[in-house]
Amino acid sequence: MIDFVGGQAVPYGLREDRDFDVDVEEIIDKITDRTRLIILNSPQNPTGGVMSREGLKVLADKLAEREIPVLSDEIYHRLIYEGDHSSLAQFPGMKDPTIILNGFSKTYAMTGWRMGWGVMRADLARYVAQLMTNCNSCTASFSQIAGIEALRGDQSSVGLMREEFRRRRSVIVEGLNRIPGFSCRQPHGAFYVFPNIKETKCNSRIMADAILNEAGVACLGGTAFGQWGEGYLRFSFANSVENIQRALDRIESWTKKNL
Repeated sequence: MIDFVGGQAVPYGLREDRDFDVDVEEIIDKITDRTRLIILNSPQNPTGGVMSREGLKVLADKLAEREIPVLSDEIYHRLIYEGDHSSLAQFPGMKDPTIILNGFSKTYAMTGWRMGWGVMRADLARYVAQLMTNCNSCTASFSQIAGIEALRGDQSSVGLMREEFRRRRSVIVEGLNRIPGFSCRQPHGAFYVFPNIKETKCNSRIMADAILNEAGVACLGGTAFGQWGEGYLRFSFANSVENIQRALDRIESWTKKNL
């Protein structure tokens, strides 16, 4: 979309040696007079990294005197395994410049319903509403009713689902770390792992294709998410423990035969 409207995307890295946290100084160093928007995603897809409250405060302090809006994608905010979620909008001076995007698909397992919300200044919301109306008209009424029920209803299922994801996280991280050539950090949020496969000397995309076609396990090569993704794979653990274990067994068997 940045390219489509004639802008220039300026990426910043999410590096393993920082536990996939954002390097605030790197973001600040990339800001120029032409910067029109900063995009954050925490918890993150594909790494499962979570931006610390301390890091967000430093970024808020750095941006306090700059008139640059920040698009904060917080779709996984209820899927954090250590501590609580923090938003840039919570910090002094950042309420107005922060645009929060969120939705129902992760917290309430409503993937495919394509329904979400934005929190932003009222004057900006008016233009966004015009764009959305002309882009996709509106969300189906029955989906909206389901969303209301999700927000107003019993929230205990969200906590139960998070604890189940925590259990699955342990299984997949421990399993991947047992596979020769794989090294996997424990994600702090979302439901993805981003194992390092550099020791295998394999290209990420080629390995992802091979694991799919020859072992029957779906994953993505890290470069699907940008240039720093080479040497990594992304797996989702939004599946049963039994299927995750079955996938791990298949991957391990494949690596023994081919690496």
